[in-house]
Amino acid sequence: MKKNVYEKYEKRAAIIKAMAHPARLIIVDELARGNRCVKDLTAAVGSDMSTVSRHLSILKSAGIVGSNKEGLQVFYFLKTPCVMKFFDCVETVMRDGFRHQEKILSGRR
Repeated sequence: MKKNVYEKYEKRAAIIKAMAHPARLIIVDELARGNRCVKDLTAAVGSDMSTVSRHLSILKSAGIVGSNKEGLQVFYFLKTPCVMKFFDCVETVMRDGFRHQEKILSGRR
């Protein structure tokens, strides 16, 4: 495989890896509903502010999340709302996988 083609897949993997944590998925879901500050996200995730800030930093580095400072507070937003389409796809895979597993368990294949 050509190096530049492989690099494209490495970049894709880095973006997917950035979302590969339940807390980050919650953050992305919350930001899809509107801008949030760390305090709001801390309540949604159920973690302390430093942990949520670390997750936000990872999402921001991947280009998924952006931020705006308003006075003393920083508000985060979903920079790439198209990521929610990816979530829809994941939900479809989950449903289809569950149906397939049910068939195997019931002997229907």
